[in-house]
Amino acid sequence: MPETDHVVRHLMIQGLVQGVAFRASARAEAERLGLCGWVRNRADGSVEAVVAGSAGAVEHFVRWAHRGPSQARVDRIAVSPAARPEQTGFLMLPTL
Repeated sequence: MPETDHVVRHLMIQGLVQGVAFRASARAEAERLGLCGWVRNRADGSVEAVVAGSAGAVEHFVRWAHRGPSQARVDRIAVSPAARPEQTGFLMLPTL
């Protein structure tokens, strides 16, 4: 993919986002969209993710994250630019 079409975003997702399969659903959505990056729970009850790929696919993921899986209730998302992840694929990382 052309470098100009490649974007990386860091997401901090708050609400009822743990215990509702948010991480597994995020990984499935990212893989469906061909994104790389990672997702993890945080000790404060939020979910954190970094997604990298084409601008359109990343934007689609961000829109999905505003809803999340059916059992989730997303109250707030902070989205910011991020550094490109070193790995390929999409990982579920341990809680931080």
